[in-house]
Amino acid sequence: MDEEQSELGVREKGILALERRGFPGPGAKERAIREELGLAPVRYYQLLNALLDDPRALAHDPVTVNRLRRIRERRRADR
Repeated sequence: MDEEQSELGVREKGILALERRGFPGPGAKERAIREELGLAPVRYYQLLNALLDDPRALAHDPVTVNRLRRIRERRRADR
């Protein structure tokens, strides 16, 4: 496998790093998404959702990915 295909990119690693952090109040996370990653929150969440299904993300940060997968599944079940 090609090296670029086996590793997450800087943006993907940044998304996972942001998800590991806690945020003090409403709007703080969205502000960090814009300032640190240069993404609109809607685009960020689209990328994050795709990342949760990426085996490279699971290999890079299994604790965060599995926590977010559980949250996603719980929300889907509640619908």
